[in-house]
Amino acid sequence: MEQELFSVEGRIACVTGASSGLGRQAALTLARRGARVVAIARREAELAELARQGEGRIRPLAADLADRDRLARIAQDAAAAFGAPDILVNAAGVNTREHADKVTPQGWDLTLALNLSTPFFLAQALVPAMKEKGWGRIVNFASLQSFRAFAAGIAYGASKGGVAQMTRAMAEAWSGSGITANALGPGFFRTELTAAVFADEGLAARNAAQTCLGRNGEPEDMDGPLLFLCSEASAYVTGQILMVDGGFTAK
Repeated sequence: MEQELFSVEGRIACVTGASSGLGRQAALTLARRGARVVAIARREAELAELARQGEGRIRPLAADLADRDRLARIAQDAAAAFGAPDILVNAAGVNTREHADKVTPQGWDLTLALNLSTPFFLAQALVPAMKEKGWGRIVNFASLQSFRAFAAGIAYGASKGGVAQMTRAMAEAWSGSGITANALGPGFFRTELTAAVFADEGLAARNAAQTCLGRNGEPEDMDGPLLFLCSEASAYVTGQILMVDGGFTAK
């Protein structure tokens, strides 16, 4: 019974930002537990390697998710692979790390487009099929910066604060149709997006010390929370942000 509760066997998932980091981990986790996964990112070589590791359960889809005009087509292509997705994991993101005094319109627009606009409009395109099934799971990626201000993070923080509220609004709009909308809020995980943080060993150590557990995150730490939000186990959970941060925001 417990296995069935957290099962994604037979589900169809769409994972953005799947060529690296936590998006890649999410795609592999879902595929290895029986879901068929459409993995979306820009880098074709990395997607091809991911598909190889997925052993037939991962279909790569190379696309520029920052191009809003193409999102409806991307949604159609995602549904063409295995059928209409039941699960959408919005893991794609960018952090330009510009100080407030140095933020450029281009950096601001890219950050808001990929981190906030893309998750909404891609979900909007996939929701009608979820409504027809009466079942769906939307998992967004929030951040420590959804709630905390970090140096050189005003654009990223604005986008991730928006993700937290967007997740609640998605739940209000769509959960009556059987579609839950929640977000995962990672702490410090070693990924391409956090390379600058982990390049400074002292800073990485201070971040680890800030957590209740005394360490930074490993990719596998995200598996359980992800499966919870993608399965029947979270059937009565919607509009929530689950912080997977080792207790960083608790201190």
